[in-house]
Amino acid sequence: MRVGELSSLSGVPTPTIKYYLREGLLPPGERTSRNQAHYDDRHLRRLRLIRALLDVGGLSVAVARDVIAALDSPDTGTHKVLGAAQQTVIRTAAYCDDDAREDATAEVLDLVRRQGWKVTTDSPSVAATAEVLGALRQLGLHEFVDRLDDYARAADAIAATDLDLVRRRPDTDGMAEAVILGNILGDALLAALRRLAQVHHSAELFTDVQAPQGDQAPQDDPHG
Repeated sequence: MRVGELSSLSGVPTPTIKYYLREGLLPPGERTSRNQAHYDDRHLRRLRLIRALLDVGGLSVAVARDVIAALDSPDTGTHKVLGAAQQTVIRTAAYCDDDAREDATAEVLDLVRRQGWKVTTDSPSVAATAEVLGALRQLGLHEFVDRLDDYARAADAIAATDLDLVRRRPDTDGMAEAVILGNILGDALLAALRRLAQVHHSAELFTDVQAPQGDQAPQDDPHG
């Protein structure tokens, strides 16, 4: 296809495609003449990934270029490619002080060992988890931390489902796109599902309202 058709199919304006080509985000097409080139489905898939990195992931062009360089490197295995994609959506905020962070990091690494997870000590996910854990400790919410293994087992099942879907993608571009979009939108989906389940368990635990029968008027749901 020519660049105009690539633009039409991808929804990306032609000037933007040419900008991505100049910046090295999109590989060049096959030259057919001095001013013409042909593009294929590989370019279409790469455009989807670029938009995921820039528009959804909020990355700069420079950082997106580094991620794409990792994808295209022959020395980068799939695990490292997916790790690079995951790092684009990890946002580590400072939730706790240094002492709490150090203690929480040790707790997270203990959890990793208990779960048998193959995670390195310098993984950004370790730091992100430790920040939240340290904040919970500082706020006195120790009961949440005491159930950390329960949360970890639930997270493990979700992650296994995520990666089963990711590995079904046809190439590394598709896998990276699934990791980026799956984490950003998947986090929102899990948060929404968690709220739904909380409404159900709250009704089970804290109300004695019977289900409406016959002509009995239904009770309002306090959770909306």
